Amino acid sequence: MEIWKRNLVILWIGSFITSASFSMVVPFLSLFLTQIGVHTHLALWSGALYSAAFLAGAISSPYWGSLADRYGRKPMIVRAGIVLFIVYLLTAFVTNPYELLGLRLMQGLLSGFIPGAIALVGTNTPEKRVGFALSMISASTSTGAIVGPLIGGIIARIWSNRIAFGSAGVLVLFATILVIIWVREDKFVPAAHRSSVIGAFREGLQNRPLLSALLLNMFTAFSIMTVEPIITLYIAQLNHSTSNASLIAGIVFSISGIAGVVFAPVWGRLADKIGFIKILLVGLFGGAIFTFMQLPFHNVWAFAGVRFVYGAFFCAVFPAINGLVVKATTPTFRGRAFGLNQTANQIGNMLGPTVGGFLADALSLHGVFWVTGALLTMAGAVSVLFNRSTLHGPTVTHREST
Repeated sequence: MEIWKRNLVILWIGSFITSASFSMVVPFLSLFLTQIGVHTHLALWSGALYSAAFLAGAISSPYWGSLADRYGRKPMIVRAGIVLFIVYLLTAFVTNPYELLGLRLMQGLLSGFIPGAIALVGTNTPEKRVGFALSMISASTSTGAIVGPLIGGIIARIWSNRIAFGSAGVLVLFATILVIIWVREDKFVPAAHRSSVIGAFREGLQNRPLLSALLLNMFTAFSIMTVEPIITLYIAQLNHSTSNASLIAGIVFSISGIAGVVFAPVWGRLADKIGFIKILLVGLFGGAIFTFMQLPFHNVWAFAGVRFVYGAFFCAVFPAINGLVVKATTPTFRGRAFGLNQTANQIGNMLGPTVGGFLADALSLHGVFWVTGALLTMAGAVSVLFNRSTLHGPTVTHREST
């Protein structure tokens, strides 16, 4: 097997496992809070736990990217995998929400397995196969997001959430060992000095099509993450019981992911024919409509059916934004562009759960769905404006940062 193909296979497996481990843990944090004695301001605590890792990741991602330019992407992937193993293992032993919050901060500051895998695949794959390779890594994370809640829900049902968290750590350790043994980074040329993070930000700000795509990524991530922390609580409310909430929440989370895996290739083929911006608009407005449609249903399985349709539309959004990032940049700047894209996404992921937690605490769980649907509608409207002004603009040529 050619080296780039072997790298792709191993990093597909690693990204799948890492994504699955994340979704084995995160959807159940709000229920786990009740098990360690948190019974007041539960939605607020859930939002804080979701946001903590994203805040830390938004701050640290450019730094790890600059180290990767100096020392290689593979060492950064291995470092991140070891950190995740330790964090998930320690999560299984926490006794209060402050310990849990500290571990979430550590996870955000020190991890970065999947971004590292994307960077390595993007720089060690033949140019004519880069699109295919990156789409395969994206598919692996989507598949992991489907399987993870099911695995986590089943383990939590049979044993406990603590065992599920520890199991997630063991899986990530296995993925890291695979990377250590089989991944080779042949095309890496160490930089004489670490690349300038400030310089990358400066060039990103000067590239209007790229800046527009980054802002859309941040705003869209913010919109959907307002509702994510409270879905498990909402499912427990619909089910009128918390006894099977972890298992049922795992199934419901997986349903929207299954829709993404089924329909993402369809949107991808359509994007090649009609363009990324049109697919982005369909995904955003479809996602908004079926966010509102989740409100009338008070049966958990009817709610799950609407979540499937929501996932079928919304899975078009982030691949379309990534396509716009590619169109807006030259290959020599693309690694830094996706680093900026990751930071923009993390900022949205950080702010969304905090706002969602405040809204749920101040209004109601239903109120968060109304806000999320409105925000996605606004994102679609903003996309129309960006399309007219910048997103259809020509690819920008960048000078090299010193």
